[in-house]
Amino acid sequence: MKLTVVGCSGSFPSVGSACSSYLVEADGFRLLLDMGNGALGELQRHSGLYDLDAIFLSHLHADHCIDMCGYFVVRYYRHDGGRCDTIPVYGPDGTEQRLTTAHADTPTDKSMSEVFDFHTLKPGSFEIGPFSVRTEKVAHPVDTFGIRVEHDGRSLTYSGDTGVSEALVELAHDTDLFLCEAAFTYGKEDIPGLHLNGREAGEHAARAGARRLVLTHIPPWTDAERNLNDARAVYDGPAELATPGAVYEI
Repeated sequence: MKLTVVGCSGSFPSVGSACSSYLVEADGFRLLLDMGNGALGELQRHSGLYDLDAIFLSHLHADHCIDMCGYFVVRYYRHDGGRCDTIPVYGPDGTEQRLTTAHADTPTDKSMSEVFDFHTLKPGSFEIGPFSVRTEKVAHPVDTFGIRVEHDGRSLTYSGDTGVSEALVELAHDTDLFLCEAAFTYGKEDIPGLHLNGREAGEHAARAGARRLVLTHIPPWTDAERNLNDARAVYDGPAELATPGAVYEI
């Protein structure tokens, strides 16, 4: 598998990064994990607009899904070659309604489903193209799903947004790469069931036995290097910060 960081800023785009979006590729299949603010523009650095094969939305906060409204325009009003076929979109219950409301002026209340084939996420295992995936609910104020993606004996686990979560530790068990949010600062913010800090992300990785930790979803107002140092204090494996355009061979 190949993982490309399209965007990794938390809450809102930074000067240097779009919000959460990650491209996973194998066997010519392209799966996008989240499409937050600014991601659609950055995505075009790494993929053609019509080259995605499936999209996974961890939850329906704007910094993880709002650029789907722009992507609807891309697919519905395709300027050359006619309207696109539907693309599978895996998201929490209510994804179609949320995107339709956010876009506000779709031709009908079913226009989104003319280009997006919506699938409602539930905890469990299923296939997306060549990938075997498993999803679990994590700890966030709205329905939010972490995902484990496996291919050819290798695995990637993406946390989505979460507070402390035993389900996430289990999901990331022995994973090759753990892409884990670390939005809060250890010793500063302490709001249960919302986000992890750097130390907690490191603790989750250590307990899971993850082979590599990549911290993501760090807001522009948060000291990313401090979060990384806090993670390294409790996790002995290789750990680093996600950066836009970074590519990982898994």
